[in-house]
This record gives sequence, structure tokens and C-alpha cells, in this order.
Amino acid sequence: MKKLKDAKSTGFEVFPTQFGIFPYLWLIYLALPIINMLSEEGLKMGIGFAFITLFLVTYRQLYFAAGTNRFFVWLSIQMSIIFILSMWYHPSYIYMGFFTANFIGWYTDRRKFTVSLVLFAIIEAIPLIKSASMLGWRDLAFMSPFILIMLFSPFGIRSLNRRQQLEKELAQANEQIHNLIKGEERMRIARDLHDTLGHTLSLITLKSQLVEKLAAKNPEKAQLEAREIQNTSRAALRQVRELVSDMRTATLPEELVEAQIILESADIQFSCTGNPKLEGISDLAHNIISLCLREAVTNVVKHSQASQCQITIESLENEWRLSVADNGIGLICKEEGGSPSDSNGLKGMAERLSLIGGTVEARSEQGTILNIHVPIIIKNRKEDPTHEHQSADSRGPAHAARRSGFLA
Repeated sequence: MKKLKDAKSTGFEVFPTQFGIFPYLWLIYLALPIINMLSEEGLKMGIGFAFITLFLVTYRQLYFAAGTNRFFVWLSIQMSIIFILSMWYHPSYIYMGFFTANFIGWYTDRRKFTVSLVLFAIIEAIPLIKSASMLGWRDLAFMSPFILIMLFSPFGIRSLNRRQQLEKELAQANEQIHNLIKGEERMRIARDLHDTLGHTLSLITLKSQLVEKLAAKNPEKAQLEAREIQNTSRAALRQVRELVSDMRTATLPEELVEAQIILESADIQFSCTGNPKLEGISDLAHNIISLCLREAVTNVVKHSQASQCQITIESLENEWRLSVADNGIGLICKEEGGSPSDSNGLKGMAERLSLIGGTVEARSEQGTILNIHVPIIIKNRKEDPTHEHQSADSRGPAHAARRSGFLA
């Protein structure tokens, strides 16, 4: 089975699979040289078709030789064929230079790019100058724009390839950063587990050994130690829950950092105003707002075609407000007659926010403005001051803060 897979992986390929159908589409432009060659006769036509066949071989080999020393060899052969056909047959064969111009643009090394382009320009110019008197000024005027396109297109192709390479390197760098962040997070969790649970579990082990020794000698003392083990195990369970809650909850400051990375990776200018900590807000509300921000930023990157994104965080008298504004194309409904609330994940945001009484609205105004509203719920409760004090002492400061009136 392994041998079969190896044979399949090393099988013959007409063109590299990563280029898809584009190499095949370019072959359409070989139709004109083939049609022109049919007008020749005898040995001259046979030699001409041999050159076109060799040109086709160089075209294929250049795809596989990219990035190697063989690339210039095949490129030189291809330019030589164009030169021979243009000089010996007809100047119209210089149009085959569009193939060569594309491959010259693949050079990342400036020196090799310049040398190849100069050679290409000479090979294109000499047949044109030689045949100038035969062609006439009308034919020359017709051919000149195509010659200029062939000479300048390598610059555009090289720039496009360079941009794609930079985007690929940026994606790899971002992936590496995320992996480093994940590794650091694992180390933090490991440290937290060691520092919190390690000591607690060691204490439980020692006390259980002590209970085993006291069980026969001093049962009452053994019972006291057993109760302490129970209390210690409950504390350990509480620590585990706190650690898990810490890992699962998304916070707005952390999500803003992620938003900045994603937006700047997509060449979208990021700016933020306001305090992201939102003091007094519950962990649940914090988590939901953070997830909504993530969804909003994802929509900006995928759909807006924007160059700027402004995030504003406000803590008003009766609500928290988060605004995400961009200068893109605005809201586009998927179905004619649909409302903006049915598109771009706004429905999912609304469902999340409904859990905490929040709402979301979006409108197109020189781009898209998305506003998230989360109410600050204030409950006034008249209770006995003594009972209030006892309740706060027995249930902890977090409960006392909620009882004092601020719930989210």
C-alpha cells in the first residue's frame, strides 16, 4: 500500500497542481503561432512546428524549475526560440513573448530580473527593427502597445508575487505568534495548577496519612483531621473551578488586542477609544460583549472592504455601549427586501445579547456603524440593615457588591 502511494505521489504531472487550470488557459495563446505556421510549406513548416513544440516544453519546464538554477536555462531557450521565429519567419511571433514576460516577473532577485528583462527587450526589439520597412508604420503603430505591455508587465507580476509572498510570510508570522501565545498560556496554566493545587493536594495527602495513624489511637482527633481534609478538598475544587472559569471567559481588553492584530493584518487601520475594563460588569456580560466584538471585527475584515475601523467603548448612566465603525461599502442584505439585522451575523449577536438584556443595531453611514447596548440594571431592595450586613459577611464581598445595587 505504501509503495502504491509513493508511486502515485511521484507520478507524471503536466503542470504543478498548485497552479490549478491557469497554465492550461495560457495555452490558448499558442493557437496564433500554430495557425501562422500552417501557411508555411515543406521543411520550413516542419522546423517551425519543432520550434513551437520545444517552446511548449520550455513553458512546462519553467513551472517546475521556478526557484532553481535551471529556470534561467529554460528561459533563455524560450527567448531564443522567439528570436529565431521572429527573425526567420514573421515578426508576429514576438507576441509569444507574453509567455516569457510572465516568467520574468517570477524573479525575486533584482539582478536576475534586470538581466532577463534587458535580454528580453533586445530579443523583442531586433526583429521589430529588422522588419520595420516591411511592416510599415500602421503595423508598427499597432504592435507598439503590445510590445510596451510585454516589457512592463514583468514589473506588475513581480510586484504581485512579492505582495503574495509578504502576505504568506505575515500569515506564518501571525500563526507563530498565536502558537507562542498558546504555549505561554499552557505554561501559565501549568504554573497556576502547580502553585494552587500542588500545595493543597500535598496537604490532603499528609492529613490522610495522619488520619490513618490516629484512627486507632485517637478517634476524636482523627475525625477533626478528616473534617479538615473535607474543607481542604472543597477549597481545591473551588480553585479548579476558578481556573476553568478563567480559561473559558473572554475579556474585552484581550479581545481588543486580538482585534488589532486581525485588522492590521488585513491592512485596516485600527483605533480605539474608551476604557475596555467596564468596571462593575459581570463576567457573563463581559464574555458576551467580547464575543460580539470578535464577530463584528470578523465581519469588517471579510465583508466591509474598509481601510479604517474605529472601536468606541462608553460607560453611560444606564448602559454600556460598544460601537464598531468602518469606512467600507456599508451593509448589503443577502436577499432583496431583507433588513440589515438578518445579515453579517447580527442575528447571532442579538441572540447572545438577549441573555443579558442587551441589543444590537447596525446602520450604513459612510460605511457601517454597529452599536451594542448592554443595560446597567439597578435594583433597589429595602431590607433590614442587620440582615443585609449578615448576608454580606456570610456570602462574601462579591455577593455584597451585587446586593448593593449593580447587576449586569
